[in-house]
Amino acid sequence: MRYSQYFIPTVKETPSDAEVISHQLMLRAGMIRKLAAGIYNYLPLGLRSVRKVEKIVREEMNRAGSIELLMPSVQPAELWQESKRWEQYGKELLRFKDRKDAEFCLGPTHEEVVTDIVRREIKSYRQLPLSLYQIQTKFRDEIRPRFGLMRGREFIMKDAYSFDVDGAAADISYDKMYQAYRRIFQRCGLNFRAVEADTGSIGGSSSHEFMVLADSGEDAIVSCSACEYAANVEKAEARPLPIEHAEPRPLEKIETPAKRSVEEVTAFLGIPASALVKTLLLVADGEPVAALVRGDHDLNEIKLKHLLGCEELMMADESLVQRVTGAPVGFAGPVGLSIRIVADLALQGMKNFTAGANVADMHLKNVNPGRDFTPTTFADIRNVVHGDQCPRCAAGHLEVWRGIEVGHVFKLGTKYSDALKATYLDSDGKERVVFMGCYGIGIGRTVAACVEQNYDENGIIFPIPIAPFHCVVSAVNAKDAEVMAAAEELYRTLTEMGVEVLFDDRDERPGIKFKDADLIGIPLRLVVGAKNLAEGKVELKVRKGGEVQLVPFADAAARIQTLVKEALSC
Repeated sequence: MRYSQYFIPTVKETPSDAEVISHQLMLRAGMIRKLAAGIYNYLPLGLRSVRKVEKIVREEMNRAGSIELLMPSVQPAELWQESKRWEQYGKELLRFKDRKDAEFCLGPTHEEVVTDIVRREIKSYRQLPLSLYQIQTKFRDEIRPRFGLMRGREFIMKDAYSFDVDGAAADISYDKMYQAYRRIFQRCGLNFRAVEADTGSIGGSSSHEFMVLADSGEDAIVSCSACEYAANVEKAEARPLPIEHAEPRPLEKIETPAKRSVEEVTAFLGIPASALVKTLLLVADGEPVAALVRGDHDLNEIKLKHLLGCEELMMADESLVQRVTGAPVGFAGPVGLSIRIVADLALQGMKNFTAGANVADMHLKNVNPGRDFTPTTFADIRNVVHGDQCPRCAAGHLEVWRGIEVGHVFKLGTKYSDALKATYLDSDGKERVVFMGCYGIGIGRTVAACVEQNYDENGIIFPIPIAPFHCVVSAVNAKDAEVMAAAEELYRTLTEMGVEVLFDDRDERPGIKFKDADLIGIPLRLVVGAKNLAEGKVELKVRKGGEVQLVPFADAAARIQTLVKEALSC
């Protein structure tokens, strides 16, 4: 492709509304343009990278035995009403009516539609297992779309669904997809982790998120320094801490005037945050509950919600705190509380800690579980922190990273097949419910996450497998006939070799050409200039790392072909 005939509207200045680096660089590189809030046009360069990811995804889905189909974006309300998600999904589900007043939505996901297909077509166990996938546009009406392709309202997604006779067979299908996802992100050239995750609004028994590691990631994840354990912070397990060997001291009430926060109380008393216990008042399905965590730990509301088995969990307001504890916010404590108390596992080994006294401007010292209060239960209800011991092995500790979710796999079980009555007849002629799994990848988000992980002060550094072009051939002087002829020859030879080449044939200064090539992230660059050409050489630059070398003109195309083949074979 000749640069002079292609559409690459690069810009020098960073757009003012672009917050994260992928948004900034993809706009500057002419890959995307905003149409409306959270809705983007994919320009030619951006589309090329998107199509590269789609190709890798298709190849690995097919390899895993999944079959491609295409389902409508517009979905009838009655399917969502059958699954009970019409009301549950919330305002992210864009609902509308047609001219006959029938209700529809723009599909944010396709569990209902694909389950409807299966319940109509699958009748016997002989037709299972079955795996179906599509690559299609989704729409979720995000309240605050931001960060370009990272959190848009309209986006391209690969969603796959597996159907099996029972849970054991469903586990096999899940593992096939898990392994396929690992291969997909490896082939895309990404540094990622597969982490245990909460199932969220999709539901199901368990799930894994595939997270691209990047400092700008919205999600915190943890992984073990010694074993394969990894999880997002919402799901990460905390091991009980060592038991303190100390004799219980007498309970003591102390004044803490206007000292409410952990920082204020610990500074005033001269104690570490780990010696203080926070008593957090929440409301679970209308009932107050107290959650106790150490002062240097944070409550994990998702863990607590699962433990309580409640549909709704929220922090108590000031009036409820006053009514339950008899004190204003900031002075709640477990001693004397008559509501359900859930204490984090870290408190099991604590002795003589400080907590609120349920009296304004007062705290209690030397509080001991069992003597001064009895929790309803001890449970893992906190976020893990860097340095915690791994819950799966004795050798490692947990490290905290930032990550960008690019894929998610779920064991759905029978949540949707029960609701939509997707059944089959087993070998004995008995009706059984189909077991399901679902598996999603954000295609555009994968490209954006790649940019978040691969860039420098000059622009994007695309891995070869998903770069818009493998190589750019830059003619230093477009008015030099010999230089242009040599550049044309390289361009033609590389194209015949199957290398995707962008030929920068513009009549521009070399500095402009080089800046544009760096900005748009082309992994390899051949520079054809009169001086080097007179010595029978051209300049080869590798974008990642910036390595520059002179190579014989006769060998340049073969060198590029080898580098590309090596990258694509990984």
